[in-house]
Amino acid sequence: MEKLIEKASVLVESLPYIKKFYGKTVVIKYGGHAMVDEELKNSFARDIVLLKYIGIVPVIVHGGGPQIGEMLKKLNIQSTFVSGMRVTDKETMNIVEMVLAGKVNKDIVNLINKNGGKAIGLSGKDGELIKAKKLFVNEENEFVKTPEIIDLGHVGEVESVNTKVIDAVKNEFIPIIAPVGIGNDFELYNINADLVAGSVASALKAEKLILLTDVRGILDRDKNLLSTLNKNTIDELKKTGVIQGGMIPKVDCALNALESGVNKVHIIDGRVKHSVLLEIFTDTGIGTQITL
Repeated sequence: MEKLIEKASVLVESLPYIKKFYGKTVVIKYGGHAMVDEELKNSFARDIVLLKYIGIVPVIVHGGGPQIGEMLKKLNIQSTFVSGMRVTDKETMNIVEMVLAGKVNKDIVNLINKNGGKAIGLSGKDGELIKAKKLFVNEENEFVKTPEIIDLGHVGEVESVNTKVIDAVKNEFIPIIAPVGIGNDFELYNINADLVAGSVASALKAEKLILLTDVRGILDRDKNLLSTLNKNTIDELKKTGVIQGGMIPKVDCALNALESGVNKVHIIDGRVKHSVLLEIFTDTGIGTQITL
């Protein structure tokens, strides 16, 4: 009986949030360990289906870096990285598209469908959903004072998002978006999934952007979770080196989304079962919430 009462209490606690977010769009970046572990994959799929059934509009943007690396290794294609980004020539881009828009995307669609939902897979090609432009990076050279501008090939950044494509399907289906963009030259570009998720959330004026990671959230120097941050505290944490490395593009993505009209951004631990539900429907949440 106690367990049943506990379940009822959880439902009661979630009711105000269900009412608050009914009809609102939530963009979720799906990646990391949550895409690999079978139990977590099914847990994630059920959570997304539940969101849809209670009237929230989920839009999923997925990553796939490890899967790309694994396929390139099988094909004996060497990868070179600059500033953490894979240099992507035409041959590599073909593999990236095959893995992201083909295998990974359709596996997620199938997973959602298997767990009772109706998902549809999209990439930047579909209706020119994601218009991209080539990304150049500045690499410091110890012999030259001026930074060298490096062409990473088919690595891009988001120029615009055609929301009409998502609007056309999101009421009936759960959109699953691969982070592949199409340029004005109709060349394909591989884009960081966090950046795509942020751009999609901004374009849709989403209620929330949720970034699944393989860490608990943003931690302080003593490895304690920082539950709420804003732009000023983030700037200070960057200056003092508390926020560094791979977390910097995530918080930059979060701030850009907030400045473009997204209400809140959450960086949460995708290794926790039902992490999305726990963040949305509980009073405390489990990760780091970012606001302006």
